[in-house]
Amino acid sequence: MNKELLEHSLSFNRRKFLSKLSLGIGSVALGSLLIPDLFSGKPDEEALMAGLPHFAPKAKRIIYLFQNGAPSQLDLFDYKPKLQEMFGQDLPESIRMGQRLTGMTADQKKFPLAGTVFNFKQYGKHGAWFSELLPHIAAVSDDLCIVKSMYTEAINHDPALTFFQTGAQVGNRPSMGSWLSYGLGSENKNLPAFCVLLSKGSGNGQGVYSKLWTNGFLDSIHQGVQFSSGDNPVLYLNNPESISKDDRRKMLDKINALNAESFKEFGDPEINTKIQQYEMAFRMQTAVPEITDMSKEPESIVKLYGPECLVPGTYAANCLLARKLSENGVRFVQLYHQGWDGHNNLPGEIKGQCKDVDQASAALITDLKQRGLLDETLVIWGGEFGRTNYCQGALSKDNYGRDHHPRCFTIWMAGGGVKPGVYGETDDFGYNIIQDKVHVNDFHATVLNLMGLNHEELTYKHLGRRYRLTDVAGKVIDGIIA
Repeated sequence: MNKELLEHSLSFNRRKFLSKLSLGIGSVALGSLLIPDLFSGKPDEEALMAGLPHFAPKAKRIIYLFQNGAPSQLDLFDYKPKLQEMFGQDLPESIRMGQRLTGMTADQKKFPLAGTVFNFKQYGKHGAWFSELLPHIAAVSDDLCIVKSMYTEAINHDPALTFFQTGAQVGNRPSMGSWLSYGLGSENKNLPAFCVLLSKGSGNGQGVYSKLWTNGFLDSIHQGVQFSSGDNPVLYLNNPESISKDDRRKMLDKINALNAESFKEFGDPEINTKIQQYEMAFRMQTAVPEITDMSKEPESIVKLYGPECLVPGTYAANCLLARKLSENGVRFVQLYHQGWDGHNNLPGEIKGQCKDVDQASAALITDLKQRGLLDETLVIWGGEFGRTNYCQGALSKDNYGRDHHPRCFTIWMAGGGVKPGVYGETDDFGYNIIQDKVHVNDFHATVLNLMGLNHEELTYKHLGRRYRLTDVAGKVIDGIIA
């Protein structure tokens, strides 16, 4: 933006808006909807520039398929014949190097190596290895960027999960979706910029909680909106019985008038955020039922995702809903699927989990691609850390458990400007990274880059300090960007 245009734009600030447009609450509410940050209390230039990328983005939207509980990379993506050869032998100390352990295996005297019981094959032009448990995902391997060299410091679920979602191991920080809502805004004023979907598989689950999609210290308009599987996908959205749409409109106008008086007296920007939220909820009353109605999906789509896509709350249904939300301009769709915590009977539990997610995950890629949306939609699949190459507890040929392993694990991405192929490598034991490490901060920096945002510039001043998703670390991984 050139200097003259910026100066002209800044001359239209919130004080002049309120003084010149003295038309009562209608003008105030309209202004807050047309320029969401007009009353936020930010410096005028910062408010004006919100919603604009720092440079041309490769992706417009994100669908994050988070596999909560930590899928075993060794049973799904990271094929290690060495573990089969050394089955039952103790993990060499030269490989473990005194790594920090969880309380579940810290008292083990031995660490017996456990090779996977599942067969692996190479797929696609990049020769990526996939377990027999993921035939559908393997079939779209040429669209995937498989990162085998992710790592984190967090060794337990809560801090690791919170770190992936918010860039910090403690709570009360804005989540990824909130940062993107703050930085880029929404593409559809009738839907939130950030939506959250939950599903649960048959395996051992780890909980998810609202702090993972919190707005933290950002304005509350940036908080994730959770969709449920019940009759009312968004709670408290529908009008009570005997209340008509006109009645709701009149009620909102009265509430907005009271909020405007409160803002005039106290100047709290959160008051105007409430006006935005009330108006958004009013518009969502029409948009949400249409988005969540699967009855109009053609038989070909149902066949692609599998019959469970018609059962609300399943992983398949949420993948289809994620496509519909993204297609309609939702900036960030976060899907959490619970059940991957494979401490015991991992071979048995992981079969069920893969059956839940394999077809629908691949279908999402195919569906986006055939609609011409994959190039502008970044799809991410992965958990909070990996699984150990040694067995937790007793080991047998067809039964083992794996403990948490933050030193190396696998995620994959597709579309949205990523380069298909395999990035990074682990050692023959699948225990340490030997090539192209990717830290969680680097992952965040790269995702923001794909969305046209410089992670060092996307900041928010809170309690005297400027915060960002990547805190004081992170570098863009150019090797995975097309």
